[in-house]
Amino acid sequence: MNDKSLSQISLPIENELVRFGEIFKQSLKSKVGLVDLVTRYILKQKGKKIRPLLVLLSSKAAGEVTERSYRGAILVELLHTATLVHDDVVDNAETRRGFPSINAVWKNKIAVLIGDYLLARGLMIAVEGNDFDFLKVITRTVKRMSEGELLQIKKTRSMDNDEKTYFRIIADKTASLLSTCCEIGARAATNDNSEIEAMRNFGENLGIAFQIRDDILDYIGKTNIIGKPLGGDIREKKITLPLIYALKNAGNSESKKIIKIIKNGKTSADVKYVIDFVKDKGGIQYSEKVAEQFASEAISNLKIFKESIYKNSLLDLVEFIVKRKN
Repeated sequence: MNDKSLSQISLPIENELVRFGEIFKQSLKSKVGLVDLVTRYILKQKGKKIRPLLVLLSSKAAGEVTERSYRGAILVELLHTATLVHDDVVDNAETRRGFPSINAVWKNKIAVLIGDYLLARGLMIAVEGNDFDFLKVITRTVKRMSEGELLQIKKTRSMDNDEKTYFRIIADKTASLLSTCCEIGARAATNDNSEIEAMRNFGENLGIAFQIRDDILDYIGKTNIIGKPLGGDIREKKITLPLIYALKNAGNSESKKIIKIIKNGKTSADVKYVIDFVKDKGGIQYSEKVAEQFASEAISNLKIFKESIYKNSLLDLVEFIVKRKN
């Protein structure tokens, strides 16, 4: 499989994505001026749109893109955007995708309320479309995402994350939403439960591979790409897979020293020391191998679907996620 860019992967559903963009814009409209002002600002920040892409490709791979597919994609994107707005408040983030964050421009109170508004809009669209199966899926997802975040905060404070807990955190925090995208996409196109389940599992495995890759990039990524600075997780005291593996394979005194640096250190030299330690102990290679395993699992989840350009795009997306550099 050759390495394809996200825009090449999106080509088979180019028109559907344009239509999605138009409906998404409409769905944000409000009679309250301030809400309109903030949501217009949100629309300016163009993200990768991986989630609507997943919903629409899953629908196509399982059948056709229907009105329900669009409602599902809107619901997921509204939920995702709401969580980003709330995350920025929680993290006191100053920027998002190169723009000042909503909390930086309008302060926390408005940011929290806008996040609530986006979530409510998503739920309303599903209720109006009688998509109660979507609501069932999405409310479980919101619960998982919140639990994953809270468990991560707890582990960050106690500095004692292990592999089992790490996988639980990333499955709930990240994979649950990608899994939901794929499940909703399939539900909008087919009633075949085995296909719906295969697509849900595909999204879950893809999401875990995606997050592991993200955690690897924190140790080896390029700082000049707009995004997280190198070692951001170390500065935030997040213990992710590369570090968990390295600590497990180091002597007791060395592990204690590293934990102490992470607890107290803030300088670039401290961060570099931890990054070098993780590389030395094989944390990167190990994490890459694990990401590849989840990626192959995701690929095998798609075996049940007939050959199509849409299925190929999903396969290319797996490759893209495991190889991405930012």
